Amino acid sequence: MEVKARAPGKIILSGEHAVVHGSTAVAAALDLYTYVSISFPSSGNDGTLKLQLKDLALEFSWPVAKIREALPNLGVPSSSTPTSCSIESLKSISALVEEQDIPEAKIALASGVSAFLWLYTSIQGFEPATVVVTSDLPLGSGLGSSAAYCVSLSAALLAFSDSVDVDRGHQGWLKFGVPDLELLNKWAFEGEKIIHGKPSGIDNTVSTYGNMIKFRSGNLTRMKSNMPLKMLITNTRVGRNTKALVAGVSERTFRHPNAMSFVFNAVDSISNELANIIQSPAPDELSITEKEEMLEELMEMNQGLLQCMGVSHASIETVLQTTLKYKLASKLTGAGGGGCVLTLLPTLLSGTVVDKVIAELESSGFQCLIAGIGGDGAEICFASSS
Repeated sequence: MEVKARAPGKIILSGEHAVVHGSTAVAAALDLYTYVSISFPSSGNDGTLKLQLKDLALEFSWPVAKIREALPNLGVPSSSTPTSCSIESLKSISALVEEQDIPEAKIALASGVSAFLWLYTSIQGFEPATVVVTSDLPLGSGLGSSAAYCVSLSAALLAFSDSVDVDRGHQGWLKFGVPDLELLNKWAFEGEKIIHGKPSGIDNTVSTYGNMIKFRSGNLTRMKSNMPLKMLITNTRVGRNTKALVAGVSERTFRHPNAMSFVFNAVDSISNELANIIQSPAPDELSITEKEEMLEELMEMNQGLLQCMGVSHASIETVLQTTLKYKLASKLTGAGGGGCVLTLLPTLLSGTVVDKVIAELESSGFQCLIAGIGGDGAEICFASSS
């Protein structure tokens, strides 16, 4: 048997940075996915566990006996009870990863390989297999690529365990039931902790359940979108330091507490209004157009407030000016300081305009992706290995 899993990336529609200071934020799934396929050998495997990162042309392999030796206490998989990786286990896993000689330019991937070994041995035990990962998502650009990786990996592994109730004879993509999604989300969060240290849990939750999520002060509320939304996502390819950007906003808040509290309150209102518009029923084209115009205004307002927080960047401003020429509304998404910019593509916008905008942005060296917003979460698909 072979199983394939996919999990979507995410964007933050409104409220980034302000959410750290108690405001509401809204995040949504993107129909850009990370795919993981796992095949277990019927026979003839030399007892190795292989991980292939296809897009990066990297392959890792470990003799299963060696993993067993390094992690003796993980022998009995307990897939139904997600557990955190202990410091001792993480040290042993890091040693297994270091032996793989990851090229210096890609050393940031080591934590993702560690998360793989932890999730694999915790859920599957010491089974030889080949795991292949591919993705539509650019890495490290704020589109939730690490969460989509942890969710799709956990989904594929759980599909082979007795902890979830899935129809292995089903043809095509298959969704998990609600209790299984909860389990999947908890496992993915454990992987995210290995990669990020202290993740908020927002990215993996959006990737697991799909659709949209409203969150404030640690409370997540799942939302259902009632309008189709399409976004142009422009990756500025400018790397950023999220921790430094978050610290910068906190320092500005310390210096100007009154002004910044008004900024955060305004963002909170924008997020709540945006959530209400997206969730309200839209019977005809006119009301969809009206709603899109309101969303465009809210996005522009949110962008102005993000500029007040000091998290914009020259590359982001270039994208904003370019899309404004075509009367399109944009805002940064995620940490800012580079990363990605969202541009709403209204339902009635002509394809010619979209092509022109993309051509102009790409000529500035940016990468453009078009994605539907608020779609499905994690799914799996079974195939008989040939």
